[in-house]
Amino acid sequence: MDATDAQAADIHRELPVPIHAQISDGFRSRIASGEWPAHYRLKSEPELATELGVSRGTLRRALTTLIDEGLLRQVRGRGTFVTSTTIEPAIAQKLSTLSEDFANQGVVTTTRVVACELIDPPRPVAALLEVPPGGTVLRLVRVRAADSGPVALLFNYVRTDFAPGIEQTDFETASLFGTLEGRYALRISSARRTFSAEAATPEVAELLDLPEGSPVQYLEQVTYLSDERPVEYSDVWIHSGRLRVTSLLSRR
Repeated sequence: MDATDAQAADIHRELPVPIHAQISDGFRSRIASGEWPAHYRLKSEPELATELGVSRGTLRRALTTLIDEGLLRQVRGRGTFVTSTTIEPAIAQKLSTLSEDFANQGVVTTTRVVACELIDPPRPVAALLEVPPGGTVLRLVRVRAADSGPVALLFNYVRTDFAPGIEQTDFETASLFGTLEGRYALRISSARRTFSAEAATPEVAELLDLPEGSPVQYLEQVTYLSDERPVEYSDVWIHSGRLRVTSLLSRR
């Protein structure tokens, strides 16, 4: 039983509480528990209404309540998403990878693969990537280093139903996006990238050659194909003393 099926079972039509309020309460609980993490995309309104056994109007009232509360947001042409609990100014920029940025700037780096394995995805990752029941993802952990030492630690999770056999790739020499676009002919179109500052955990500190608790730049990214299906999720920690992130912006 998936989350929506469970929600349908929780609707009690004999109670005096309106159906739309029961639905919004159930959705609110899933957001609060982390079952639906920030940036999670809900199913379409027709799908949700059918699975919940309610009218589109009832469902829309429930969604409107959560949108008014700031828990959901609707993006025209893309759907309804769980919002983040932090302020996220949108910075428009070209979607490129760290390895592409390094290459464009003439910076020579090496890549060390720490892990490359198929796993059952953690629930937040499964939700963000919309992994089907029973599906697996590739968990790829790499450290990129320059002459000065480690500069970035990357944890990537990739839907394997889009890229069967990808775990056999030598990612010390191959790039992830290059593999997805070249070997699997996938059209990567867009991504949502969120930056924040964090203190290095013991694992991050060890792999980036930092004292534990040192400030690091952290970015979270969900990457989408041209048909809006999510294909990759990543956590990236950047050594602030060795790499700075710069955005080139233009005012419309």
